[in-house]
Amino acid sequence: MRTHHTGAPMTATDVTGARTPEAADVITGARDRIDALDDRIIGLIQERIAVSAVIQEARITSGGRRVNLSREMEILDHYRHALGKPGTSLAMTLLELCRGRI
Repeated sequence: MRTHHTGAPMTATDVTGARTPEAADVITGARDRIDALDDRIIGLIQERIAVSAVIQEARITSGGRRVNLSREMEILDHYRHALGKPGTSLAMTLLELCRGRI
C-alpha cells in the first residue's frame, strides 16, 4: 500500500490524481489495461527479436549482409503511414532492438 509522507494510506484519488472516486476507478481500470497491453507488446517485441535473429543468421550464413536496408525502409514506411512521424522513431527503435546498431 502506498502512503503519504505522513504515513497515512493514499487513496485511489491520491494515486491517480483524479478529483472524484469515480474518475479514480476509471483511471485505475484503464491503467491495469495499459499494464496488460504493455506486457503483451513486450512479449511481441521479444518474439520479433527472435524471428529477426533467425533471418539474420540465414542471410549471413548464405553469404549476405546482416542488414537488408531496403527491407528496413519498407518497415519504416509502414510504421510512418500507420502512426505518423512518431511511428518512424518507434520503428527505428524496434529495428535497433532486433538487429543492433548499424
